[in-house]
Amino acid sequence: MFVRCVLKSASFAVRESSVVWSTNQTCSSLVSKHVGSAVRPLSTNLNHRWTANAEQLKDGRSLSLQPIRNYARPGRYKAPPSQLDDLPPDRLKREYAAIPLAQTTDDVVRRLLSLELASHRDKLILKRDELVAKVRLHELDDSSLAVKVAILTARIRNYREHLQKHAKDKANKRRMLMCVDRRKKLLKRLRSTRYDVFENVCTQLGITYSFPPEYYRRITRRWLAKKAFCLRVFKEVQKRRKEQRRTMAEAAGRAKGGAAKGGAAKGGEAGGASTARGATA
Repeated sequence: MFVRCVLKSASFAVRESSVVWSTNQTCSSLVSKHVGSAVRPLSTNLNHRWTANAEQLKDGRSLSLQPIRNYARPGRYKAPPSQLDDLPPDRLKREYAAIPLAQTTDDVVRRLLSLELASHRDKLILKRDELVAKVRLHELDDSSLAVKVAILTARIRNYREHLQKHAKDKANKRRMLMCVDRRKKLLKRLRSTRYDVFENVCTQLGITYSFPPEYYRRITRRWLAKKAFCLRVFKEVQKRRKEQRRTMAEAAGRAKGGAAKGGAAKGGEAGGASTARGATA
């Protein structure tokens, strides 16, 4: 059956080629003869990039036309700078730094114990220790406000680097915002208690402290109208109170002036009576 189909297709190709050579017909006219008027020349198909999946032939068969696909080229992704870039690769891990034998081992073992083959967590621990060493108050300080701010700063920067690569990671974004809020509260408390330590922490860690906004609520037209009305009422109340105080001051001045005049009149009458008694005597 397969051989019969191959022979039939070969005979059909030979017959069509003989027709072309005998009648001097072009390939496009031959294709349009079997396919129909909807088929364009080959050059037109390549230029316009047909998107049709198939064209129906006259006898009911279909001719599949595949579109030309230009696949996307791999982008040149440039990794953002990390806070771990300044860590030397030959530095030992935290748990092996205090062992003297680790300093004298061969190169293979030293590579296994150094940051060259360390995980991201080991590098982050060393970076956190570096930030804590910059702001700690004494050698055994591990729970002061400055140390807590340094630990939160290392954690926030790690979250930020992760979100630059994975922008849709909502869980880690929420954790980063929680750490930022926690650090804000600690910096506010440190600023109100020990301002010199607060300035040193901001300088050593590269933190820019910004004051919180006066209002955290979202501004709407209704809220603006209500605030304008409250301000207008407040100004009117202040104006009336000012007028009331001025009226009370004027009344108190008049009362004081009347009392002074009454006292002077009584004094004059007493002086006249004493003069008359002296004259009669």
